[in-house]
Amino acid sequence: MNKYSIGIDLGTTNCVVAYSDLESERPSIQLLEIEQISAPNQSEAQASLPSFLYIPQPQEVANNTFAVGSLQTGPTVNGMYARTISAERPDRTIVAAKSWLCHGGVDRHAPILPWQSGDDVTKYSPVAATRMLLQHLVQAWAATVPDAPLSEQLVTLTVPASFDMSARELTREAALAAGLPPEFILLEEPQAAVYHWLEHNHETWRGMVAEGDRLLVCDIGGGTTDLTLMGVQQEGGELVLRRLAVGDHLLVGGDNMDLALAHFVAGKFAEKGVKLNPWQSVSLWHSCRKAKESLLSTDGKATETISVLGRGSKLVGGTVTAEVQRAEVQSLLIEGFLPQVDATAIPQREPHSGFQELGLPFEADSAITRHLAAFLANNANDDLADNRLHLLLNGGVFRSVALREQLRTAINHMQPSGGDVPLLGGPEDLEHAVARGAAYYGWTKRNGGVRIRGGTARSYYVGIETAGLAVPGMPRPLHALCVVPFAMEEGSQLDVPGREVGLVVGRSAKFRFFAAANRKQDQAGTILRQWDEDELVETSPMELTLDIDEAPEGGFVPVTFQSRISELGVFELWCKSVRGNQEWKLEFSIRESASQ
Repeated sequence: MNKYSIGIDLGTTNCVVAYSDLESERPSIQLLEIEQISAPNQSEAQASLPSFLYIPQPQEVANNTFAVGSLQTGPTVNGMYARTISAERPDRTIVAAKSWLCHGGVDRHAPILPWQSGDDVTKYSPVAATRMLLQHLVQAWAATVPDAPLSEQLVTLTVPASFDMSARELTREAALAAGLPPEFILLEEPQAAVYHWLEHNHETWRGMVAEGDRLLVCDIGGGTTDLTLMGVQQEGGELVLRRLAVGDHLLVGGDNMDLALAHFVAGKFAEKGVKLNPWQSVSLWHSCRKAKESLLSTDGKATETISVLGRGSKLVGGTVTAEVQRAEVQSLLIEGFLPQVDATAIPQREPHSGFQELGLPFEADSAITRHLAAFLANNANDDLADNRLHLLLNGGVFRSVALREQLRTAINHMQPSGGDVPLLGGPEDLEHAVARGAAYYGWTKRNGGVRIRGGTARSYYVGIETAGLAVPGMPRPLHALCVVPFAMEEGSQLDVPGREVGLVVGRSAKFRFFAAANRKQDQAGTILRQWDEDELVETSPMELTLDIDEAPEGGFVPVTFQSRISELGVFELWCKSVRGNQEWKLEFSIRESASQ
């Protein structure tokens, strides 16, 4: 029997664990203090674990530099020290593993991190890095609550709403390897933020909104921006919340702001005649992260001094410094990331050059408000034009009053009526809201309470190659069959209507899947014979061999499809033989072999 509801925020920048006793009449949510290395031969317990992994040098391992107290020595040093040393040793520090986890352009089981580090550094895969961060959290729980193993608790792990099924499955794989229970729950981060708001306003929230209102959740994290739109509906005489739309996975967030600040500070160095080399530029990027957090916080300094170790012949052993003001940083971030734009604005999608360095697919347009305008326009509803829009913010950048008000002003400007968008919740606990909301969700799942309705955030399709005459040099046209309609609920299944499809068995075949965020009208069985390039996005294909006792003539078995969404939110596509009892299960999973 579970004793605790545990919420885990696996963040791009910080990881947080919150928990509540499931037997209490009301959830009393607490934060787990996570022991971590803060300096060589020193440890410290904090309410968050920075999502940084430092790979120690051989001499540091030999000297037991990081063997402190009860902390288990692993291949990486995670948390505070890793974040600190990242400015000096970016080549030995893994950052943004979560962003790499959803990057379909790389093999996420391959040892590729730290990205572009030298051959003298041991590398790890995004899945392995995620696993090691989660293992640290599992060990921290065991040290704090030894009589209640985490593997026996009700655990809710959060993921971006924009994570596709492949990224969710990879997260699940890493979590199970780290020691989470097999039945743990995946919850979207914006929903967790709303659950945190519901926790604080459990008796009054229905008085803050009305039927037909919409709730926009804007979550700007360390590496990503997540946009979610929810609707207030009435069921059985009670107001309920239902997720209406989810935005694209936007790789723009706090990390981009750090880089923008680094370019700004590099200009200050240039004015002093100091030109930074590539190593110093990366170091400066990491140094600016701490300065930004201080300058944006309400009780932070008005001025921060940023230093970078000298590397040139004239600077060996010394440092170069520059001062930045809070007003300068706020102005820089407002103009670059939150400019006021019209409701018809669309983000720039194309790169500036035909050649692009391989790496994370960061957004070409850093103006989050342009992405936001496009998201609201794509999900506009004339019937709801006069209904009020509410705003709920999440993410550490909104500790800044100036940035909170700038975003609200920008959204007001986009509204047809030009009205004032109410802000739900305050700046309190922005960095812990997702973990606390996830713990509250688990408590309500067991004890009852407000639940957000939603189902799948996208429609999903399988690619079916058409029959026809072969043409040299041209592949046969591909049709897309909808097998999961938008908002299909967890714990449900459906038989996909339509004619039989030939399934390749007994030999290797490539299975292609697609997703669409803005085709809510498609029902299971809908066939798309053509579509715009940005309308359907291909998720990671699978290449595998489906076994069969006796190979059929032609290598094809006629099948029909059955789609299932598990209680954990995992999509399973079952291919059922029409002329026999055999069936095959395809999951949105990637299982390349990996040594790391």
